[in-house]
Amino acid sequence: MPVQPEDPLEPFYFEQEEQEICGKLVTPITDGFQEDYPSVVDRFFTRYYYFKGDVPYQVLYHSNRICLICLAPEHPALGQGISSVNFDIGNVDRSQNVVKGKGKKGGMILQAESTLALVTTVNGESYKVPSCIRGKLVEVNTSLVEEPKLLEQLPEGAGYFAILLPKIENCDAIKASLLTQEQYEERLKTKKEGLPQIESTEDKT
Repeated sequence: MPVQPEDPLEPFYFEQEEQEICGKLVTPITDGFQEDYPSVVDRFFTRYYYFKGDVPYQVLYHSNRICLICLAPEHPALGQGISSVNFDIGNVDRSQNVVKGKGKKGGMILQAESTLALVTTVNGESYKVPSCIRGKLVEVNTSLVEEPKLLEQLPEGAGYFAILLPKIENCDAIKASLLTQEQYEERLKTKKEGLPQIESTEDKT
């Protein structure tokens, strides 16, 4: 019978040792572990959605106004497989965007329908990723150009295309122009059942 190799990490495994401070036993740190602990997105962002035609995109809205622009989980490109991501959209290269200082001066001003990036799938389908909101382009995620498959592999929010910063005075209007999580799920349900769809975000804008 073959001998199982020793685990090289075994010396580093956590082993609870009984500890007492001021006459009271210290609770093991493992007692506080929660399998269903809220994700970063659940804790710090509000999910909104934007439709370009029938194709959904996700806007993760932080309390400090920062917005992450992502593919919605039901975006068809994720099912087809991502082949490439390009921020050079033809007339401008979004990856060349440069901002300076706390005011993020110099960033491109984008409209909701402005194209952020081009996504191509393994079967040749191409999608123009919209900005989804009106705001200043703070950063683009250039790591997606080198590793487009990250869009399929990273957890929610980590595979963002860009970070946008809307003006304070536009925030309420922007939120009203997008679909909430509940409205988004209702639209998907309506589409699946073949019923007349609710108002799209493009109609709102």
